[in-house]
Amino acid sequence: MADAIRISHRYCAARFPKARKFAAGVTADRARLIRQTSDKWLNGTTIRYWFFDKPRKWTAPNSQKNVVREAFRKWKALGIGLDFAEVKNRTEADVRIAFDQDDGSWSYIGTDVRTRRRDRRTMNFGWSLTGDPKEGMDTAIHEIGHTLGFPHEHQNPFAGIVWNEPAVYAALAAPPNKWSKSTTYHNIIEKIVPDTVQGSHWDPDSVMHYPFEAGLIKKPVKYRGGLTPAGDLSARDRLWALKFYPGISAGTLPPLALLQSVALALQPGQQANFSFHPAETREYEFRTFGASDTVMALDEMSASGARHIAEDDDSGVDRNAYIKAKLRAGRKYVLRVRLQYAHAAGQTAVMIW
Repeated sequence: MADAIRISHRYCAARFPKARKFAAGVTADRARLIRQTSDKWLNGTTIRYWFFDKPRKWTAPNSQKNVVREAFRKWKALGIGLDFAEVKNRTEADVRIAFDQDDGSWSYIGTDVRTRRRDRRTMNFGWSLTGDPKEGMDTAIHEIGHTLGFPHEHQNPFAGIVWNEPAVYAALAAPPNKWSKSTTYHNIIEKIVPDTVQGSHWDPDSVMHYPFEAGLIKKPVKYRGGLTPAGDLSARDRLWALKFYPGISAGTLPPLALLQSVALALQPGQQANFSFHPAETREYEFRTFGASDTVMALDEMSASGARHIAEDDDSGVDRNAYIKAKLRAGRKYVLRVRLQYAHAAGQTAVMIW
C-alpha cells in the first residue's frame, strides 16, 4: 500500500451560503443573472469590521490584528469602490473577527455575513498570522476575499480538476486540518455553480486557491506533482475585484428629487448611485418600478464613510424593492440600486416621495 499523503498546509474552511431557490416561474436565465452578484456588496459600501475583545480565546494581540488591517488595506489599494473601517463597537460592525486557535480559519461569503446566527463571529483566524509572515498575510487576504464574495478558486468548474478523492479525504482527515468528510467535500471536491464563477477561466495562482501536495490531483496532468499558487493577489484576482467593485470617482452624484421618476439605463450587474438631501425631517419612501430584479440600499454619508440604513432585495419575487426610513434635514444620503435582471431594457425606474 502506498504511503498516505501528508498535507503540511492549514486550509480555510469557508462557510458557504445556502443555495438560493427560486419560484417555479423564475426562468433559468433570470436565476443565472441573479446568482452572479447575489453575494456581492453594493459598490460604494463601507464595510465595518471589529475584533472581539472577549471571550479571551477569541482575542489576539495587536501584532495579529495588524496583519488583518494590512490585508484590508491591500484590497483597498487595488482601487476598488468599497471602503473598510474598523469600529470599536460590535453592534456597528458587519464583519466580526475572532482568533480562536481551536477552530481553524474561515469566513462567511459576501453579504451572508449579515445573516443573524447564534455564533456572533463572521470570520475566524485559527493559527498565528505572524509566525510565517507570507502565509499569514495570504491567509488574511484570502479570508477577506471570502467576505467580499469570492469563493475558492480550486472549486472552479472550469478548472477541469480531477481529484484523487480517497487520497484527498484521507489527507484532510489527518493533522493539521482534521476535517470531516463533509468539510472536505464542501471546501475542495464540490464544484461551484457556474453561475457564481468569476469568468470562464481557472486561475491556479489566485489567492483564493489552496496549495496541494503531489498525489492529490489526477488532472490536469501537470499538477500531479503538486500545485503551489504564487501567493498574494494575482492579476486575475485584481481584475475581478475591480469588475465587481469598480473605483468610484469623487464627482457629484445625480440628485433624486421628490416625486420624479428616474429611469435606470442599466445592464444586469450594473449599479446606479443617487444623492438625496432632505429639506425636512420626516419619513421618506423609496421604490423601484418595472418588471425587474434589483437590490436597493440607503446610506447616510459622513466624514467616516457610509452608514448603512436599510436595504431591500426583490430578486426572484413578484414585487419591487421598497425602503421606508426617517431621514433628517441637512444630512446627506446616497441611494444605491443594482439591477440584477430586467424583463426588457429601459423599463426600470426609481422614485422617492
